[in-house]
Amino acid sequence: MSAPVDHLRLMTRNNAYANERLYEACCRLSQDAFEAERTNFFPSILETLNHNWEVDRYYLDALTGAGQGLSVFDVPFLKTADVLGTAQAEVDRQLIAFCDALAAEDLSKQVPQDRGRNGIFHETIANTLLHLFQHQVHHRGQVHAMLAGTSVAPPQLDEFFLEFDRHPAAHKYL
Repeated sequence: MSAPVDHLRLMTRNNAYANERLYEACCRLSQDAFEAERTNFFPSILETLNHNWEVDRYYLDALTGAGQGLSVFDVPFLKTADVLGTAQAEVDRQLIAFCDALAAEDLSKQVPQDRGRNGIFHETIANTLLHLFQHQVHHRGQVHAMLAGTSVAPPQLDEFFLEFDRHPAAHKYL
């Protein structure tokens, strides 16, 4: 196997692990706290997590050539942390399966991405995956900060790669 493919496989597993840990914390919030307006890019934990789920679905659609394009956004927001967590876990499983099937030569393949009135843009599979992971980290960090303003402590999300520091929940992804 190639080092870049191995890296992306680890990143997709880290992504699933971090999402699982974050949703475990969010599921301990009351519905009011989950929906409460907070200072951030998106005004609530609910809206931020829905955004992550939608964007993951959008990029997974592009990566797999499923052909839904922007229509993946034509669904109502999911309303609870439990329902959102289940939906995110399913997308995470699909993303792991996609990365597990990658070969080194796939990374440079171009995938079309529908950008609405701006047209169709083509990006490599590698860059699309790197962007998806960065996007998740970015918004998970925002949810982490919003959790700090609640009664639920934000979870540690970076205990994945280093063996001496690995959280027990990470083992099932490795």
